[in-house]
Amino acid sequence: MPGPLGAATMGHVNKPIGYWTKRLDAALEAHLDSTLARLKLSRRQWQTLNVLAEAPLSPEDLDRTLNPFWGGDTRRRENELAAMVGRGMIIMVDSRISLSELGHAKHAQAQRFVEEARQDLSMGIGIDEYAMAVSVLERMTLNAERLEG
Repeated sequence: MPGPLGAATMGHVNKPIGYWTKRLDAALEAHLDSTLARLKLSRRQWQTLNVLAEAPLSPEDLDRTLNPFWGGDTRRRENELAAMVGRGMIIMVDSRISLSELGHAKHAQAQRFVEEARQDLSMGIGIDEYAMAVSVLERMTLNAERLEG
């Protein structure tokens, strides 16, 4: 009798979870980038605005929080943050990175666009299904990180 992963590759579900997570990530990136392009924001800039909207962070804490989105690409991170500083969206206050007034306004605009995109992306998926999918992905991620390390 196949284990849970063997069963997932039989029948109509014929691709492994890695295939679907990479494909979903690429599709999310493309859709959110096109959605956010209306505000001249990238997905990573949006994620930065969203994190900083909760509270200002030290550069180290911001790096740690956003690391899964940057994927270790320090040059891209520096370029994206420099662009946000150059456009006046983020500022340094007491050694912490914070949103400026413009950053807060841009976050509010982007939040509306992103919420519409999320509704479109989750069409036909119930709340329980979504919660289960996120829970499974979280546990698999934690297992993989534990095993690599």
